[in-house]
Amino acid sequence: MSPSDLTGSTSPTAAATAAAPTAGTRWSKFAMLAVPGFLAAGVMGLMTTQGLLAASFAVSGDNFQLTADQLDGQGFAQYGDVATSADDSSRPVGLAHVDSAELDNMCLSAQWDLAIGDASLIITAGENEPVQGSSLTLDMEEMSGDADFSNIQIGRDASTLDKADGAQGPVGNFGLQSDTIVVDNLNVSTWSVTSGSLNLTGLNMSIRPGVHECD
Repeated sequence: MSPSDLTGSTSPTAAATAAAPTAGTRWSKFAMLAVPGFLAAGVMGLMTTQGLLAASFAVSGDNFQLTADQLDGQGFAQYGDVATSADDSSRPVGLAHVDSAELDNMCLSAQWDLAIGDASLIITAGENEPVQGSSLTLDMEEMSGDADFSNIQIGRDASTLDKADGAQGPVGNFGLQSDTIVVDNLNVSTWSVTSGSLNLTGLNMSIRPGVHECD
């Protein structure tokens, strides 16, 4: 990657290279936060400013699980950010944004610590028709699956990301983006999910005693 990619300036040669179509990139069992340096101590200093797409609410003290047989998204971007709880505790996250997404056979599971013991919230949807979401944003700490990207850029300055609407981070922050993202066997550990719209076809919500997670 040339220095111009990191600074946001583009030479004629670099512009021609960036414009050229490239084949999709497949990484088996891809983990977003495994990108070198993403969780390095030096990155923490770059994540003190909340991104424009960060959740506008205090996250709970527990993360939760989101799975799907497949996520098919258009316009993807990710960079480092901070999720803050109501008690002012903070944690590093990878803020991921997808302009539009479809999720097949989606499942969400969250754990509750109640006075009578542990309980689990299980939400499922999209078994027969995909769940559809727009402006989908996740504060992730881990993501795994079999991923396929088109025209991916890794290591671009987060302030210059332009493949997802409004998804720019702090200047100097590590960013990545792609025209499309397809993830089979998606499994995400996240602190929050926000969406401009979310159509949950075949919704089922249940509360179960004990600790249960999506299969």
